[in-house]
Parts: sequence; C-alpha cells; structure tokens
Amino acid sequence: MIRQLYRVLGPEGSRPLNRLLALQVGAAILQGIAFALLVPVLKALLGTDPDGVWPWLTAFTGCVVAHAVLQGAALSGGFTVGSRLSRVLHRRMADQALRLPLGWFTAGRTAEFSRLAGQNVIQVMSTPAHLLRPFISSVLTPVTLVAATFCFDVRTALVLLVCTPVLFAVQQTSTSVMRRLDLARDAAIGESADRVLEYTRNQPVLRAFGRTAEGYGALDDALVAEARADRRLIARGLPGLVSFTFATRMVFALLLALGVSWHLDGSVAVPTLLALLVLLVRLIDSVSSAAEAGAGMRIARNTLERLGAVLDEPPFPQPAEPQTPRDASVEFTGVTFRYDAGEASGRPVLNDVTFRLPERSMTALVGPSGAGKTTVASLIARFRDTTEGTVRIGGVDVRDIAADDLAAHVSLVFQDVYLFDGTIEENVRLAAPDAGPAELAEAAALSGLDRVIEELPDGWDTEVGEGGARLSGGQRQRVSIARALLKDAPILVLDEATAALDQENEALFAEAVRTLADRKTLLVIAHRLSTVVHADQILVLEDGEITERGTHDDLVTAGGTYASFWQRRARAHGWRLEAARS
Repeated sequence: MIRQLYRVLGPEGSRPLNRLLALQVGAAILQGIAFALLVPVLKALLGTDPDGVWPWLTAFTGCVVAHAVLQGAALSGGFTVGSRLSRVLHRRMADQALRLPLGWFTAGRTAEFSRLAGQNVIQVMSTPAHLLRPFISSVLTPVTLVAATFCFDVRTALVLLVCTPVLFAVQQTSTSVMRRLDLARDAAIGESADRVLEYTRNQPVLRAFGRTAEGYGALDDALVAEARADRRLIARGLPGLVSFTFATRMVFALLLALGVSWHLDGSVAVPTLLALLVLLVRLIDSVSSAAEAGAGMRIARNTLERLGAVLDEPPFPQPAEPQTPRDASVEFTGVTFRYDAGEASGRPVLNDVTFRLPERSMTALVGPSGAGKTTVASLIARFRDTTEGTVRIGGVDVRDIAADDLAAHVSLVFQDVYLFDGTIEENVRLAAPDAGPAELAEAAALSGLDRVIEELPDGWDTEVGEGGARLSGGQRQRVSIARALLKDAPILVLDEATAALDQENEALFAEAVRTLADRKTLLVIAHRLSTVVHADQILVLEDGEITERGTHDDLVTAGGTYASFWQRRARAHGWRLEAARS
C-alpha cells in the first residue's frame, strides 16, 4: 500500500511522506522497546532485589516519553500530510485530465474520474493520519518485541519465529480473499451510483413514460447487485478475519503451555515467566491489531490502485519539435478513422476522406445522422488522432502542432452545450478573460446573445446555474456561440450550432456566419440546409465517405443526396405554410 501511495503522490508529495514515515517508524520501535523493558522491570520487582528496578524503570520512562513526543508529532504530521496529499492528488488529476485525449473520457470513465477526484481522494487523504500509524505500529512493534525476546529467552523467541510464517500465511490468505471481495463490491457500488445518477438526471423522460423507481430495471438490478456484493463480503470475509484471530490466540496458548512446562522443569523462574507472559500479551495484541488495520489498508490500496491506473494512462502524444501553421487552411488527406484503432474489422467511421477548407471561406458539411460529421470536427481539433491519413492545418500535420498553438487556431461550437455555474459574462469570457467591452459586445451581437441580455433582468450578471440549467436551450446555445466567437480563432467549427435556435435567430446567425467567412475558415455542420445555402462549398458525407461536393446550385442540379434533402425541406416548408393558412 505504501508503494501505491508513493506512486500516486509522485516526487512532489514524497518528501513530506518520508518525514511522516520516519516519525511513525521511530514511534513504533520505541513502543516495542518500552514494552520489552517491562520484562526486566517486572523481573526486578518480583525478584529478590526490588531496588535493582530503578535503572530499568528510568530507561522505561525515557522510552515512554520519547515515544509520546514522536507519536504526537506523527499524529499532527499525519493530518498535515493528508491535507497536502489531497492538494497534490487533485493537482495531478487535473494535469492528467488535460493531457489525456478527449476520446478517453467515455461516460463510464468520466463518472469514475469524478468519484476518484471526490470521494476516493478524501479516503486517501485520511490514510496518513488514520491508517499508516496503526499499520506501522502493528508491524514494527511486534518485530521489535520478537527481537527483544532473544535477550530474555531464546526458546520463546525461536517459537515466535517458527509461528510467524504461519500467521503471515493466514493473514495473506484472508487479505487476498477480502481484496477480491472489496474490488467486486467497489464495482457494484460504482455501478449503482451511476444508475442513481442516471435516474435522477433523467426524471423528465422517466416520468413522461410513467417509469417509477420500482419500474426502472437498470436501477433495481444495480441495487440488488450491490446488496449481493455486501452479503458476499460478510459471508466470505468473516471466516478469514476469525481465522487470523484464532491463530494468534493459539500461538499465545502454545507459548503459555511451553512457559509453564519450562517453569516446571526449573529452567524458567517465576518472575521471568510472568514478565514474558506480559510481553507476549502485548505482542499478541499488537499482531491482532494488524488484522484491524489491514481492512482499512486494503480498501485504501484498492483506491490507490484505481488512482494510479488513471494517472498512469498514456497522455496524448505531443510533438518533440512543434511546428507553426503558415495559414488557416484545413486539409484532410486519405483520412480513415476507427474508434478502436486496434480493431481492423468492421466499417470505419471515416473511410479515405479527402477534402480541403481554403482559408477565409465557408464550407458546409451535411449528411444523415451517424455519417461521421462530428468526427471530422473532432479530428480538426485533434480530440482524437486519425487511424490512417493526415489532417493538416496551414500545411502542418496537427500531430506536429503544440497543443496550446492548436487550441489557439481552432474554436468549436457543439450542439451539446455545457455552461459552468456562474454568470453569462463569466461563461463567455472563459474564451478570452482579457477581452475588452467592445470585443464582448461584438461577440454578443454576432451570436444574438445581445437580445438575450436585454431580456434578462440581471443582464450579463445573470447566473446560469450548473450546466446552464437556468437558461433555455436556445439561450445556452447563444452563450456557447458567443464564447467561441470571442476566442477569435482563425478556424471556426460549428457543429449543429443553430439546432436550438428558432427560425428568426437562425436567420440572423446565418447572416453573421456569412460575414465571418470573410475573415475565418468556417466549417458548418448542419441538418438545416437554410444555414448552408451560401457556403463556398458543400460536402455531403454518407457512411463515412464524401459522396458529393460543390455549391448549393450545383448539388441541387446534380439530383443526388443533397438534392433529395433540399426537396424534402421544400415540401416540409410548404406543408407548414398550408397549415398556417388553414
């Protein structure tokens, strides 16, 4: 467990832990020496020369005082190191989150990362103060006592040495069983936590279809699985804990019987026997406490292994010698992409895709759902790497552009908008904290956010709530668009950015997009074709392949997929007009 603790702390957090371990080790050894000194103290008091106890009693008192000082420092240091441990772990996890590819953050991994950064870090934080001290004491104090026993009775010490491997084997067997049960229980708890979170977040859908908690099978199954894991932990783990306690008591009974037999044959005097029995009682108590400390250490070890697994995830590869794009053009050359790069079977999401987005132009990407349009956007921003082929910005492979430089070149707006808990202005300024009032006003005007600001009583200071819950979908979308525009990156990718806007605001934003095309490289992904009719080029993506390309007029005349999309839109638009007249 201690190795795992060093592993997740890294070099930054290791030095305070070294000092704490030194204090705890010193306190545990002094405790063992103090217990060992009880033997000569009791022998002197129960023997023929009680006055000879003073030197031993003085040594005993000195050890007790020294132990108290080190123990106090270790207790205080445990809380200090625990607090520092929390800060170090949170910082390391935040840094790791920035280094990991966005493709790593699946729904399950995101939930696990959240649990690790919250509940599990708090558990690890308590380890230095509440787990390390009793664990170290339960190991080093018995070792010190066994070593001291050689000074008083070699036969007793040899019996202890012979019994030690037996106790160790029993403890290891119990620990192995409990660890497997703990891991299974942790997995069940994580699954039930995910289902409870899913259940609470999706109340509107569940209530709309009359699904109560009793009728929501996924939650029911997860809770039943957690209850079964708890029962297995108790039923299978209890025998292991009882067996270790039983084994330690059997060792004490054996030594007691041997001590009495040695006294009867005259090889051990009564004072020595009584003193050794006191020493053995302390030894057995210390060994027994190892089982109690072991349960907490085992849970902490499982948590540390999960933390270590996340921290050891390979980061997204960065270029050794970064290059700078010469302009804002984007080029895909023979790009193939599979979400599982190691799986050669199955149809890829993108297959041999080649196209070019000229600088200061507008390109529209259309196609049915699932065609791979959002994947194209994620590859431009290098959220993922291609399986085959190359994505270039300004003639430079995106894999050869430094992460900060690439982020400065590309700004994205996705359909699924997330706003941080704060004001509208704080969420918009996230893109450019130092932007002036004029820049902020321009971004608001282009995105239509200025109209939202005028309607809200608190204007820019309106609190959006967690995830933007206090705003409507259209309002959140406009905040997201304004944020992307304020960033003022030379490449702007709009992935269904107008999906939550009404027709009036969509038309206003379409006009703003045409204005932006004079100074940015625009890629507009849309199902609503009215927003892309003025694009310099339109790419039709079907089943991961570019099947058509050209202007709106060219594609309508060609009579292909795009033309059928446009005809369906025209029929739907006509139906709405007729419905309005009636």
